[in-house]
Amino acid sequence: MNSSEILIIDDEAQIRKLLEITLQSNDFVVREATTAKEGLLAAANHPPDLIILDLGLPDESGHEVLKKLREWYSKPILILSVQNSEEDIVKALDNGANDYLTKPFRTGELLARMRSSLRKGDSEKDSPALDFDDLQIDFTTRTVRKNNELVKLTATEYSLLILFAKNEGRVLTYKYVLREGWGPGQVNESQYLRVYIAQLRKKIEDNPNRPLHLLTESGVGYRFVGKK
Repeated sequence: MNSSEILIIDDEAQIRKLLEITLQSNDFVVREATTAKEGLLAAANHPPDLIILDLGLPDESGHEVLKKLREWYSKPILILSVQNSEEDIVKALDNGANDYLTKPFRTGELLARMRSSLRKGDSEKDSPALDFDDLQIDFTTRTVRKNNELVKLTATEYSLLILFAKNEGRVLTYKYVLREGWGPGQVNESQYLRVYIAQLRKKIEDNPNRPLHLLTESGVGYRFVGKK
């Protein structure tokens, strides 16, 4: 049975009811808040395993709530909002959201995104190795294997792969990847990043033109999918 506790911060009664039914039927424990103030208080008093946050709250912007949560809360936050502009999505992800879904949403996709985010809290992330079916990464020896064959990566390619693998399932914006990989002075060099992504795909994907591991989120960034 899934014992993960989910906090929903959303002022729409119908959405909360749908989420409650969906999550409880999948054995999640559900708590609810209808305002930013209630949500922040609920998260602080009893930190959940994952937060589902709406951006259009009545008393404060969800973007501000996200930033306040990220001052101390390190577990997954999934944005669920009618706000679907590229600007809103990028802003939320850059402010620390693990994922972003727009309303209306498919419950199957929501559950898949939640499970992917929740996996980041387990010990696998801090283990000396990661195994993604056909792709294995050994942090101790700094080696990567595809179908048990050693893959030769440059230092930059390896660093990028580690960044993506340790954030499996999470959308990383172009700005975030550039900042983490090359520093704050390079956050606008998206073309520079695309060259390295293309090189990395040639080495870890069966078909670089139809990647299954390193996916593009158009206009936003990239998502690494470990299990195909």
